[in-house]
Amino acid sequence: MQPDQEPAPDATAPSEKEHKSGSWKLTLLICVVILAAAGGIVALTFSTEPTAQKSGATKKTAMLVEVTSVERGDYRPEIVAQGTVEPAQDVVLRPQVGGRITELAPAFTPGGYVAQGDLLVRIEPADFRHVLAQRKSDLRQALSELAVEKGRTEAAKVEYDYIDEELEPENEALVLRKPQLEAAKERVSAARAAVEQAELDLRRTSVEAPFDAHIIRRDANVGSQVSPNESIGRLVGVDEYWVGVELPLSKLRWVEVARNGEDSPEGSKVRVRNRQAWPKDAFRTGHLFRTVGALDAQTRMARVLATIPDPLARQSTDDGQPKQPLMIGEFVEVTIEGKPVDNVVRLDRDYVRANDTVWVMKDGKLEVRPVDIAVRDAQYAYITDGLDDGEQVVTTNLSTVVDGSPLRLDGAEHNNAEQDGAEQDGAEQEDAEQEGAGDE
Repeated sequence: MQPDQEPAPDATAPSEKEHKSGSWKLTLLICVVILAAAGGIVALTFSTEPTAQKSGATKKTAMLVEVTSVERGDYRPEIVAQGTVEPAQDVVLRPQVGGRITELAPAFTPGGYVAQGDLLVRIEPADFRHVLAQRKSDLRQALSELAVEKGRTEAAKVEYDYIDEELEPENEALVLRKPQLEAAKERVSAARAAVEQAELDLRRTSVEAPFDAHIIRRDANVGSQVSPNESIGRLVGVDEYWVGVELPLSKLRWVEVARNGEDSPEGSKVRVRNRQAWPKDAFRTGHLFRTVGALDAQTRMARVLATIPDPLARQSTDDGQPKQPLMIGEFVEVTIEGKPVDNVVRLDRDYVRANDTVWVMKDGKLEVRPVDIAVRDAQYAYITDGLDDGEQVVTTNLSTVVDGSPLRLDGAEHNNAEQDGAEQDGAEQEDAEQEGAGDE
């Protein structure tokens, strides 16, 4: 047997090692390139990052606000309150005699209008005519008895003169039949009064309107049997209505009420409107004329009355425009023109802050200033002390209110931006110089 031969060396082994070594170096080179690129990007990012400027902090501390300039003057506050329409003349119609209704006027219906003296209801007059005839007969009989008694008195006087004897006064009166004559006269007077009463009752069978009226309610019809003082309808006057207004006692001194007397001036002017039912610009005018001298038991408020002429708008205004009619029981808004307030600042109520203070912008800073208010109405506060002409009141609502806080106006924003830009350029130049000195 031949001895085993050793295998021949592999000629390809050195070339494989060289290949593996080259692949590893290529991978390492790629990683280095990637890391270098990433480092370059990071360095570029940090080098181009913007730096904070000190001037921005100063700009944020000044709050942007709006202001309004105030001035003193003479004004009339307008006091707004709620009122209720009520009639100035209100009558429940009741007959003064009883009987069956035989006639009703066509206008005597709810919503109708009647003039003073118009016939509304007629009660059957036959019974009252009979009574009148009986009373007249009684009067004629009483007159006859009086005539007879006068004749007897004359005869007694002749007989007394014939006797030619003086009697006591009491006996003389009896002899001359003076008591009988006085009794006859009294019967005539009573008969005349009975006739007048019968005539009055007959006239009362015709029920007439006591004034120019608007019919609110009718409680009787033809054929109804009515008794005296039984309601047959309700009437209200058409010349004027009243509006009852409740005011706080603090506002009462700012309104003027007409005084009694023909020459007294009218009270404060009022405007009445119903925002829910009337057109937007519609209102009625009148004036205050009475103060009810008692406070409401529940609200503890004073009550005043305003009078509104022609409440049912039966006449046109001077310019021919129609007026809105008022309805009894209607709730309306009443604007009362108050007494003049002299030398005050009129400021919107929204700009009066807590505890009667006002925010004032002075020299670019906030001042929280207390003020004295004479009166307030629905829109304005009338300030007597604390504000002067030309001062600027802050109208912007601020979340942080500190006395002395810096403020700025919207119109000054552009100028502030230019100033901040100049300060920022100067700060950058200063930082660059400091960096150059550090490098050296």
